[in-house]
Amino acid sequence: MSRTSTPSTAASADPLVVVVDDDADLRQALSSLFRSIGLQVQLFGGTAELLAAKLPDVPRCLVLDIRLPGVSGLDFQSQLGRTGIDMPTIFMTGHGDIPMTVRAMKAGAVDFLTKPFRDQDMLDAVATALALDRERRAVQQALSDVQGHYESLTPREKQIMALVTSGLMNKQVAAEVGLSEITVKIHRGHVMRKMGARSLADLVRMAETLGLSAAKG
Repeated sequence: MSRTSTPSTAASADPLVVVVDDDADLRQALSSLFRSIGLQVQLFGGTAELLAAKLPDVPRCLVLDIRLPGVSGLDFQSQLGRTGIDMPTIFMTGHGDIPMTVRAMKAGAVDFLTKPFRDQDMLDAVATALALDRERRAVQQALSDVQGHYESLTPREKQIMALVTSGLMNKQVAAEVGLSEITVKIHRGHVMRKMGARSLADLVRMAETLGLSAAKG
């Protein structure tokens, strides 16, 4: 059965550490360790419990025993990725070996700790994992913002954006789409405003983020 620490409302935005291990004593020890530095913690004795849980949308990481009843931690990490639950992972094991470590690191593990490990080693690994997740979330949010702005453009504005960011001058864009140069300038101004671009260089970076090309206009 899973057990979850109960953060206060004020602390609800604190980063989360998800612990999956069938050793109840270790789960509780890790819970105390992480809560001592102000982190939220959710504890699970097995993988099925985690898959059924609703995790808060905050920076988070997974501390996972590599040997679990019914499934290996490595296989479960792959399963999580397929279900859209994306968290940097720290593996724990009482039976570490080099091939297993290599496989874990190639699968994207942040760290691989052999039991018994020092508290500070675990805290350092968790700090690294949470920093990675914050960075991932910032990138995703930036992409989401750009996509939202782009969807606010009219079809003509999308076409103008693709052409302008491909390097064409206003006069060349006008010839390409059959509009007057002044009309192209007006559309371009609307695009800059709606996209929140402060310069053409900003707009070009946004187009690259979106994967735009003149052909997609």
